[in-house]
Amino acid sequence: MTRKLGVRQRPRKWVKRLASSLTACVAFAALAATPALASHNQIDFFEAGQDLLNPATRPRAFTQMQQLGVKAIRVELYWANVAPGADDAVRPSFNAADPASYHWGEYDAILGEAQRLGWQVLLTVTSPVPRWATANSQAPYLTRPDNLEFQEFMTAVARHFGSQVSLYAIWNEPNQPGWLRPQFNSNGTPASPRIYRGLFQAGYAGLQAAGIARPKVLIGETAPFGETTVNTRKLGVEQDVAPLAFLRGMLCLNDHYQKSATCSELHPYGYSHHPYTLPAGPFYRPPDQDDVTIGTLPRLTDALARAARAGALPARLPVYLTEFGFNTKPSQIGVSGAQQAQFDAISERLAWEDPDVAAFSQYQLQDDPIPASRHKGFTGFQTGLEDALGIPKPLFYSFPVPLTVTTIGRGYSLWGLVRPADGSTELTVLVRTPGAKRYRVLRTLRTDSRGYWSIHSSTPGVDWRVRWVSPTGHVYEGPPIGAYR
Repeated sequence: MTRKLGVRQRPRKWVKRLASSLTACVAFAALAATPALASHNQIDFFEAGQDLLNPATRPRAFTQMQQLGVKAIRVELYWANVAPGADDAVRPSFNAADPASYHWGEYDAILGEAQRLGWQVLLTVTSPVPRWATANSQAPYLTRPDNLEFQEFMTAVARHFGSQVSLYAIWNEPNQPGWLRPQFNSNGTPASPRIYRGLFQAGYAGLQAAGIARPKVLIGETAPFGETTVNTRKLGVEQDVAPLAFLRGMLCLNDHYQKSATCSELHPYGYSHHPYTLPAGPFYRPPDQDDVTIGTLPRLTDALARAARAGALPARLPVYLTEFGFNTKPSQIGVSGAQQAQFDAISERLAWEDPDVAAFSQYQLQDDPIPASRHKGFTGFQTGLEDALGIPKPLFYSFPVPLTVTTIGRGYSLWGLVRPADGSTELTVLVRTPGAKRYRVLRTLRTDSRGYWSIHSSTPGVDWRVRWVSPTGHVYEGPPIGAYR
């Protein structure tokens, strides 16, 4: 029987911090970074999750993503979903490094179509794991996965998918108890970082055993919030580990970023992180310095630089933001649809202007259904471009042509992207001036070769939007976007 992954979990700390997130702490002028330092070549990953795993919804999802301008996707491969005897306490007899031993199911169809379209694929291999590969054989099957078994599984994965995968990542949010356990030791110190280190080393060795001499594999995939230490008598051991505390533990670094002599340097292709934030918006700064949101990316890049100086990682390791989005209401940590569209574009611009960021991402095409018991806790993810019924949100229209407007003195700085474009293209920027009921053309301009553009305007505006007509005649028009002050 194949084990199916249920609703993805999210740290309870998000909800706990909701009351303290009502004001952003950094001015929007922070967007005025020097364009020459921007990450102009960043990849934009899109994750459609269950829409692609379901054969009934997959064709529509691929068609929509094509129209939206998607060119790279992230796919999570759940070990237990493809392994033989995943619910058995005793491991069945099979060759774990042989791809023929597994039931790849819908993953073959997803990666095959992505290859046909010429899209890049980031494959995150993660839990839940087969029962027989855990330390305690007890549900949920997340406790101390067997490193050798995982190494052989990664060999099978690489042999099976081959060139269909552009980039690998090992484990999803390993600092979160919904994906890996235990998170803390009984004395309150983090346990999951060292468990994950073993999994990463095993996965890396598995890829090499498949014939990949220098695997393009990401380390981390960390969630944004957590604790550095906990009182386990009061809270137990299954609390989230703060991402930078997790990073230090995984790399055998103390609080001063000094490395243990017993640990060797790891050689990942990049560091992946999920910089979700709270309803305060992209510039919210968590008070705990070991937390990392989209507005505090320098905390992560500084930690990586210190780790490199300690000999724990290669220098100038690129950062891949592999999962991100803003929840909309009725999520407990949701914003309005209009705010989602604005905040998402601002976040993408923050990533684009950070020279250390190599990738940005959008999580979900369609929202999770809201459970009837939503008043009792987690409501799933409402980060999609469509709601749970398939009705488009403003983000559906802004995602292909994101736009940010920044107040700079008495003028405005505008930035955007034509995502579906295959090269330099022409678009129209519209503005609604004070007192006007209709929009007028502010400027018609050309993008750069990757579809990006930016202008400065002194024309007063209430809100702005962009319009682009594709070579096939399809008209893309984003929703109204106000200036962020």
